[in-house]
Amino acid sequence: MAEMVVDLAIIGGGVNGCGIARDAAGRGLSVYLCEKGDLAQGTSSASTKLFHGGLRYLEYYEFRLVREALSERETLLRAMPHISWPMRFVLPHHDGLRPKWLLRLGLFIYDNLGGRKLLPPTATLKLSRSELGKPLDDRFQTGFEYSDCWVQDSRLVVLNARDAERLGAVINVGTECISARQIDNLWQVTVKDQQTGRQHSIKARALVNAGGPWVNDLIANCVGINTSDKIRLVRGSHIVVRKLYEHDRAYIFQNDDGRIVFAIPYEGDFTLIGTTDRDQDAPPEEAVCTDEEKNYLCDAASAYFKKPVKAEDVVWTFSGVRPLYEDGAKSATAATRDYVLKIEQSENGVPLLNIFGGKITTYRRLSEAALEKLQPFFPAMTGDWTAGAPLPGGDFPVEDVGRLINHLQDRYPFLTKEWATRLIRMYGIDATTVLGGAKDIYALGQRFGADLTEAEVRWLIEHEWARTAEDVLWRRTKLGLKLSADEVVVLDNWIRSSIDREPRRSATA
Repeated sequence: MAEMVVDLAIIGGGVNGCGIARDAAGRGLSVYLCEKGDLAQGTSSASTKLFHGGLRYLEYYEFRLVREALSERETLLRAMPHISWPMRFVLPHHDGLRPKWLLRLGLFIYDNLGGRKLLPPTATLKLSRSELGKPLDDRFQTGFEYSDCWVQDSRLVVLNARDAERLGAVINVGTECISARQIDNLWQVTVKDQQTGRQHSIKARALVNAGGPWVNDLIANCVGINTSDKIRLVRGSHIVVRKLYEHDRAYIFQNDDGRIVFAIPYEGDFTLIGTTDRDQDAPPEEAVCTDEEKNYLCDAASAYFKKPVKAEDVVWTFSGVRPLYEDGAKSATAATRDYVLKIEQSENGVPLLNIFGGKITTYRRLSEAALEKLQPFFPAMTGDWTAGAPLPGGDFPVEDVGRLINHLQDRYPFLTKEWATRLIRMYGIDATTVLGGAKDIYALGQRFGADLTEAEVRWLIEHEWARTAEDVLWRRTKLGLKLSADEVVVLDNWIRSSIDREPRRSATA
């Protein structure tokens, strides 16, 4: 069989790799992407799940990064109103930390730096007279409320991969790049199927290293070249506890050490608290929320809430490793969150593009910048297009979410409000395709727990590359918080037997 020859081979199935794959395929390039594990299995599913400018980055004078991120919030919100939505953040004033005038100035800049149109502006709060102040200790009398956006991070990655595949890209998960060598003016990329151990090669006119925390490992071990550019591995850990309050606002707390911590409504019944900044000395895949970090986050929240948050209240933790560009900052907190793109070009002109750093909020702009770097090698490539293009399931106005939820319940009367909301928030207008012609709950097949059914799991296997219960429960959904251990085993066995019977067929097959 002849080797596949593509314009672009991409290593890494996180938000940057999948974002570049989608953008490139939409410009007419042929694209191949391989991911060693699952899509979004690393950093991209372990974020604080915000599209935000990064209010605290203003203190480090990262104005370009903040401006770009702020302008992107509404662009992204319009493109994916099912998996992203506006969220208001309450910032209590803490005597002895940042003064009120500095907070007002920062929030004024935040409101006006990025061309805000959809999101409401900052407001001053009398917490002692507001429902928003009730969960807080009585000493917090004044606060500010401002806007950012929530995003389901791992679904963002999967939807970019789905759209890339729709546009002709080949997306291979469970496929490790073991070597990339320049042969006859092309990259020869050898990959290994993690399940079968089989190897095969593809050829590419350009190679993109979107390995995230593993970007330097790929340069050294797969590509075999030397580079002076390095990343700083910084671990961000989060804890999840039972819901701490009833309203839908998030809180942003200032800590004595200068860091900030968020407390955010999460999956209906929970509150997400994070994040930390710790240098990660061990390999990225070994990142875990340490007891020290768990206690730090509990203490940070307890300093503000009336009811203390204790370590025994934690029902789940997760950690991600941010691949920050090594800029020589003294602390992990001060290290830049901006991205750096570097082209390495051989004597025969075969390009390698290495991606260092980046934020989930600026992934689309990073993708555009990456394709701009590659433009000289593909002069026939068309221009930017993603700013106005919805992701799968997101082709509807931001304000129509409630109408879609009601419509789904009207069409499928057996759905509860909570169930219908979850399906719209995951699949948008594709929710009716997931449910098909079901007239009752029994038509959806086996029920695995919570409201997860065979029909939905089949969709995730056939359209979203799910291969295990972990893929379904912790990246495609967050129902892992609601299924018992026995239910997880049943689901995993069902998925594995289903895949053995009916392997996934790609959209381009």
